[in-house]
Amino acid sequence: MLQTVSICVLLVIIGCSMAKHVELPAPYTDHCILDDKTNLYDPSKQFDIQWFDINLDLPPSERWKQVAEAYKVQIKELIGVLIELISPIFPNAVDWADDVFGEMALKLPQPYRDEIMSISQVTEFHWDKSQCTMFSTRFSLFALRSLNLDFGLFLGWDPVAHEWQISQKLRKIIINVNWIKNGKLLFKSNNFAGYVGIYNGLKPGAFSLTANERYQLEGGYYGMLKWAFGLEADGKWMSWLARETFELKNSYLDAKEHLMNTPMLSPVYYILGGVNKNEGCIITRSLNGTALLTELADAKNGWYLLQTNYDQDQQDLYLDDRDTPGDRCMDKLSQKNAGFQGVFNVLSSRTNLNKLTTYTVLMSVETARFETILQSCPGECYPW
Repeated sequence: MLQTVSICVLLVIIGCSMAKHVELPAPYTDHCILDDKTNLYDPSKQFDIQWFDINLDLPPSERWKQVAEAYKVQIKELIGVLIELISPIFPNAVDWADDVFGEMALKLPQPYRDEIMSISQVTEFHWDKSQCTMFSTRFSLFALRSLNLDFGLFLGWDPVAHEWQISQKLRKIIINVNWIKNGKLLFKSNNFAGYVGIYNGLKPGAFSLTANERYQLEGGYYGMLKWAFGLEADGKWMSWLARETFELKNSYLDAKEHLMNTPMLSPVYYILGGVNKNEGCIITRSLNGTALLTELADAKNGWYLLQTNYDQDQQDLYLDDRDTPGDRCMDKLSQKNAGFQGVFNVLSSRTNLNKLTTYTVLMSVETARFETILQSCPGECYPW
């Protein structure tokens, strides 16, 4: 089963959703690369992204040192830009976040707490224990939001490069990871250097998983506040639940059950793929359970599912409809052409490709093939 994912739109070759669509004015109108019979896929570009081994047999404080050392300058630059963008609008926001959330870092579950703390030490944000703790929480929160590429939207537009500054910085810290256990490969993922959770991953021969943000009134901030005040002891951090699933579960069905029923601190769309017929679904999660399960077997088009940031049974906001152009391009592609090249070209088509896009990841559970390719949308392109 081939699963493909983009950071701006999560597209899985396992299902589909239709939505009302409004055409955007030129030059921002939707455009499917396949209409031009153009191929933008260059597999050699995957080698622009460096691979690292994260050894789960090591103590948590030792696992990320090589990554942190290699990217400490870029991590500092990202944090610096975030602070520069936020401070003029909310002058005391960083100090407030440090005061409120700083000591809460000590409440983070293991092994993530020790991993984050060691990253902060290597990147030299550790003048004292309190400062180290504050940085750990600050970076973790920033990374959690920026990974979805909604953090920084409307902040930090670069008028020369015509890009979001956050997207520029994020492209510089994208890595691939081999997760090692008992001396063997356990699973693969891609990450932003310094971020210890997982949004895209592949367990060879078992399942692939991606996560995309779900907007809900009882969202991540609500869940995090409940956790902070001790009102939610069992809820899992979303990207850590994804990682836990890769570490503990060895089959598509076991992963599906775990992702559907484990209490969480934020809503999310989990896109799960397997190796057998009809092993594919979109799990629409709320904090305490699954709000909607969309199965490949029930896909309208019969062979794929497409997920952006809207529930499968709801229409997209007309100014943010990426489902309709995605479906059009997928139908143009057809199932027989749904390999890495074809799907990459779909994901390189506007408006699924936009100014917030940082990379596309392509995964095959059956062959364990995993490619991360840097993306951008130069020229006149929709901002999100």
